[in-house]
This record gives sequence, structure tokens and C-alpha cells, in this order.
Amino acid sequence: NILETGSRKEDRTGTGTVSVFGLQARYNLRDSFPLLTTKRVFWKGILEELLWFIKGSTNSNELSKKGVRIWDANGSRDYLDKQGFQNREEGDLGPVYGFQWRHFGAEYKDMHTDYSGQGIDQLEYVIETIKNNPEDRRIIMCAWNPKDLPQMALPPCHALCQFYVVNGELSCQLYQRSGDMGLGVPFNIASYSLLTYMIAHITGLKPGDFVHTLGDAHIYKNHIEALKIQLQREPRPFPKLKILRNVENINEFKAEDFKLEGYDPYPTIKMEMAV
Repeated sequence: NILETGSRKEDRTGTGTVSVFGLQARYNLRDSFPLLTTKRVFWKGILEELLWFIKGSTNSNELSKKGVRIWDANGSRDYLDKQGFQNREEGDLGPVYGFQWRHFGAEYKDMHTDYSGQGIDQLEYVIETIKNNPEDRRIIMCAWNPKDLPQMALPPCHALCQFYVVNGELSCQLYQRSGDMGLGVPFNIASYSLLTYMIAHITGLKPGDFVHTLGDAHIYKNHIEALKIQLQREPRPFPKLKILRNVENINEFKAEDFKLEGYDPYPTIKMEMAV
């Protein structure tokens, strides 16, 4: 759809894109987990990044040490210097996702500061509201903080999510202002679906739907040929996701608590990240 109807646009990275504005997709989380099968998706990276967000961390070195290098480019010395953060330590991304989720409104100093008790813990608010007032239409978590944008190595692409409870099921809708369809979007689908599974688990609900709303949905020009190959592949059934132990607090989840069953993807397709 994007390749056929999209408009050619220049972009921040200088790579160039084919873009459309305003797309939506819905994924059923009840009996399967939407991890793309038309290429192998980096499941460990999705899992470790989400746990890192939940921890409130803004230190990309923590992910690198676990073999997850998806934030390395945006935390590199060269990139930070180009963004005007010459005094910031390498790996310090500024007040990005995890900080906004757990400490919205707190004053950001650096990636080493203990922000316990500072700002608004949006994630905890979401969980408590789901438990105590599931009919609420304000169960929202927002990473887009205009005051903090100038300090961020990269402003949030996945900006706001809302949760919805009905018939014992928890659903989530994500608004993503900018979606890199080749690399980022498969990650984002799985990440927010995983977050929905986790919150459903600790609130005694079942996963329902994940609704993904995209603003600028784009394909980088250097991804077009790879995506044409991917589009020729017949999708296989999504895997199932099992949570292996009873967890009562969102902060207690560990990577080994999750098991994918039946993930049978096609081989990896190499695509370069635009920085």
C-alpha cells in the first residue's frame, strides 16, 4: 500500500522515504502473539528493550552489555556531539521513553541519577487504574513531553498508548507519530503487545487486541528492495507467548519469564538503520 500510493519525502536522516499519513492495524492477542514471520525479528531485543523501559533506564550501555545494540547509534559519542550533547556521557540518551513512563515531569540530570519518587509514575498509574477503575477512559501513558524534547537523543516515535478493559480482556492502542515500516514497526507491534500481555497478567485479565495507529508511516528508500523480497513471502501463523511464572509486580519481570512457542519465521532480511 505504501509503495503503491505513498509520496516521496525527504527526511531528517537524509535517506529519503516513501510515506503515507494515517494507517491503522489490529492484532488479536487472544491465542497468538504478533511477531512478524515474513522475516526473523529480534525477539531478545524486543524483550530486553521493554524491560529496560519499565526499569526507567536511559542508559543504552545497559542494553549493549546484553547484546542488544539497537540504541548504540543514538547513544554514540559522534551522534550525541552532533546533537549538541558534548557534555553528556556516551550512552546517555536523555529523558527518553523509560524516564517519561516512570518519572514524567521530573528534572532530568543524567543517566546515573536515582529518580525514585520523582515525577509521575505513569506505568504504575495505568496498572492501578486497570485494577481499581477498569471502566476509566483515561488509562493513558504518554512519552511525548514537549518540555523534555530538546534533551532527548531521539524524540519518541511511539508517543502515546491507551488501555481498554472489557469482558475480562485488556486491549491497547498505540499512537505512533513516525513508523519505519522496514525496521522499527515490527519491533513496536511486538513490544506493545508484550506490554499488554504483562499488564494483563498482573491485573488478572486476558490479552485482547492491540490496535496500532500510525501517523507518518514510511519506507526508507534503502529498504525498498528488501521489502519487495519480504512481500513475496507468504505469512506463517503467529507464535504463542507463555508467561512461565506468576508475577504480581511489573518491576519483577525477567527475560526468562517469557517463552515463545511455534515461532517459525523466514530468514533475516538485512536493512540498515537510518540515523
